[in-house]
Amino acid sequence: MAAAWIPALCLGVCLLLLLLPVLASSQGAGVPIAITCLTRGLDIRKEKADVLCPGGCSLEEFSVFGNVVYASVSSICGAAMHRGVISTSGGPVRIYSLPGRENYSSVEANGIQSQMLTRWSTSFTVTEGKSAAQEVTGQAVSTARPSTGKRQKKTPDKKAGNKDCKADIAFMIDGSFNIGQRRFNLQKNFIGKVALMLGIGTEGPHVGIVQASEHPKIEFYLKNFTSAKDVLLAIKEVGFRGGNSNTGKALKYTAEKFFTPETGMRKGLPKVVVVFIDGWPSDDVEEAGIVAREFGVNVFVVSVNKPIPEELGMVKDVAFIDKMVCRNTDFFTYHMPNWFSTTKYVKPLVQKLCTHEQMLCSKTCYNSVNIAFLIDGSSSVGESNFQLELQFAANIVKMFEVSDIGAKIAAVQFTYDQRIEFNFNDYNVKENILEVISNIRYMSGGTATGEAIAFTMRSVFGPVRDSPNKNFLVVVTDGQSYDDVLGPAAAAQDAGITIFSVGVAWAPLDDLKDMASKPKEEHSFFTKEFTGLEALVPDVIRGICSDFVASQQ
Repeated sequence: MAAAWIPALCLGVCLLLLLLPVLASSQGAGVPIAITCLTRGLDIRKEKADVLCPGGCSLEEFSVFGNVVYASVSSICGAAMHRGVISTSGGPVRIYSLPGRENYSSVEANGIQSQMLTRWSTSFTVTEGKSAAQEVTGQAVSTARPSTGKRQKKTPDKKAGNKDCKADIAFMIDGSFNIGQRRFNLQKNFIGKVALMLGIGTEGPHVGIVQASEHPKIEFYLKNFTSAKDVLLAIKEVGFRGGNSNTGKALKYTAEKFFTPETGMRKGLPKVVVVFIDGWPSDDVEEAGIVAREFGVNVFVVSVNKPIPEELGMVKDVAFIDKMVCRNTDFFTYHMPNWFSTTKYVKPLVQKLCTHEQMLCSKTCYNSVNIAFLIDGSSSVGESNFQLELQFAANIVKMFEVSDIGAKIAAVQFTYDQRIEFNFNDYNVKENILEVISNIRYMSGGTATGEAIAFTMRSVFGPVRDSPNKNFLVVVTDGQSYDDVLGPAAAAQDAGITIFSVGVAWAPLDDLKDMASKPKEEHSFFTKEFTGLEALVPDVIRGICSDFVASQQ
């Protein structure tokens, strides 16, 4: 009898062993969850899950932070494509949740450029999903409300944001020991409310955060998040650093490093820094305020817990607010008595940040000038030296923000005759201008600098006489002019054109002084060799910016 049931028992055990992998698969990963292109890692609240990415996702839809290990605010499908797990056709993906980390790197892979993020509390990684499990049941993971059967009202496009408040804004938060951990958290809550009311979106304001303490730290950039929801999550993740209140150091760093095309700055929009300061700075802020104004940054100061009379002796500079802001007016300053019950202060601050016509520091020497180059093409220059003249002009152009609403560039070559190489309104893209400059053909001939100045004033600056930009003429010459330069130069200056004269080799110093605007020594330059032109580029740029800033006072 015993021998009879042994084969049957063996058969049952063998069948069970064969079925175990299938049962494990069914009970473990199961049928993959259908997700959307925008579903993020933090939307899947499991340690391990199989998901199914749809096909046809646009690469522009993805926000991906990191490489191999991704911040959980990243798109799952975007991360999977970045990792090479799936293609644009979609497919199954297995996601594993991981702890948060510092410094998610920015890497381009498989057509997707991931972004850098300094810190996030949770992460994930992705691998290939089970290819056998392609069936999908249920609905895609989404935050949308289920249909009620009623006709839905049209709602504004929240993704686009508040188009009437387009600006690039850095919140420079106080992370010093002055504020402490508790008030630091209250500060973050207030900034979150401001961010929410601003109407952040793809076509609205973009924001980032810099923490000021012993050393400045950019917590996230303008390009990292374009929805209020993600910004609020990112603000929540910012940790308290502590240290001295080196506000000046942080402001200078922000003005120089935060607003770049690589970090998400958009051309033609106001650049704004909102400085939150609890108490007073530990360092000097005057230089930082000057740098911010030179870079066209509108600095607002939100002060909390101002020093009382008994504390003024400890303050390095009692006028620190006036020296930081864009202009010493009430518009750029805002005061709150403390960090408690701050909701009533949110709307007035947002209204200031969205009143762009009062952003007086948005115009800068880099985006609000018309610069014409008058280039000597006479026989004494020679072909090789003429190329050095062109390179000199190109190196100056590289520093300016050329656009249809920004800086404008023109070039005229002169001998006895004059030839407009291109006019102010011919090109609005810097790269195009640089290409045209490099291809200018050398004329060769005599030298009539005075007549060339008169021609340029009439034919180049004449059509833009109503332009809001400040006009500059950079004259490059290597020899004695056969005609008078003083009269034409004076006429051009009377017409509002600032002249910089740059002489090489045999150019008479008297001619250079006669052409240059006042003060003469700041607007005339000389070098013995054409190779010395390169060293003069920073001086000319500095002179243009100095004149521009002076004209705005």
